[in-house]
Amino acid sequence: MHYPGKLEEQAKAKLTQNGWYYASSNAGQSHTHTTNRQAFYRHRIIPRMLVDTNERDTATTIFGHKVPAPIGFAPVGINKIYHPQGELPVATAAGSLGLPYCLSTAGSQSIEDVGAANDARAAKATDGGGGIGGSQAAQGVRFFQLYLPHDDELTRSLLQRAVDSGFTACILTLDTWQLGWRHDDVATSNYAFYHGIGADLGLSDPVFQARLKEKGIDPKTQPNEAGALWIDNVWHGRAHTWEKAAWAMELWKEVSGGKPFCLKGIQSVEDARRAVEMGCDGIVVSNHAGRQVDGAVASLDALERIVDAVGSKTYITYDSGVRSASDVVKALALGAKFVFVGRLWIWGLSIMGEAGVRHVITSLLADLDILMNVAGFKKIGDFTRECLESGPKNYPLLPVSSKL
Repeated sequence: MHYPGKLEEQAKAKLTQNGWYYASSNAGQSHTHTTNRQAFYRHRIIPRMLVDTNERDTATTIFGHKVPAPIGFAPVGINKIYHPQGELPVATAAGSLGLPYCLSTAGSQSIEDVGAANDARAAKATDGGGGIGGSQAAQGVRFFQLYLPHDDELTRSLLQRAVDSGFTACILTLDTWQLGWRHDDVATSNYAFYHGIGADLGLSDPVFQARLKEKGIDPKTQPNEAGALWIDNVWHGRAHTWEKAAWAMELWKEVSGGKPFCLKGIQSVEDARRAVEMGCDGIVVSNHAGRQVDGAVASLDALERIVDAVGSKTYITYDSGVRSASDVVKALALGAKFVFVGRLWIWGLSIMGEAGVRHVITSLLADLDILMNVAGFKKIGDFTRECLESGPKNYPLLPVSSKL
């Protein structure tokens, strides 16, 4: 894999202007995005010598599923702006690697098609078809990321479809009822849904189809109007409450038969404690990679405090700003049990489709294995705070290069 900054440059050269803006835009002045990267830099790994690392194990478990590494595919919407086949090549690559895949409600392929793509390659990996997990590869370990509509019937329909398509957990994203102010997207009216792209989860949903009919909208002849109705359901700008999140959890538990439910976007200790009190199975510590609140706390700094407060009470995963194996190690050492990666695979998808996704993620896995070998770690459980030297939160005021 090229240096992450080089990958970013290659993706920019491949994408249209609007595709690039959606992939790269951050909220406001990108200060949260910058702080995410700076937070990783203040922690340094302390290598240990003369450790017998000739046999290493990167495997872990997530909600009862054994996976070959503590790395998953973060939910990212509108993949058709990166590749004509949208989410399908990503789900296919994830399945072949035996790594968890998370489908966004804002995806640009149907739930059913994504589930089938993920399952098909997972089955090949299990049969010895080239997945790194071999016979241990999980068949379609995948999560459905929910943007909660204000239409309860539509919510139920989406969740039921996810269950029927083999999705094994639900992740409710809390920080994106409305899109953050992203200068480049605003300046170019870069909202694909309003241009007939990316409403596929809705267009394939019987409840949303009924809503279109009620409004007199024909999605075939009026794709822009159909997309606008979908985005008004998904990114509607009307805030939900803890009571509604609890309702969504209970609904998911009902339709799924008790499968895991997580909250994504947790950044404060108070919210983490509330999530535990609510009874959710896990949280994703995330600031949406700096795309929602400009000037927000670094996701990694939030992780450290949240682990101290509730680390023994819920399954904590991490998201935002991961670019390398050392980033993965630092998040795990600070107490996360699992790490989600987003922009890296977006760049791979943009450059070379499924092959690009596989190349980027297998390179990340190789990076992790080599780091463990040369730094003296035999298994994922070896990553603790004792293996880090951590400096002060002394971040410069001016943003630094995204290529850090």
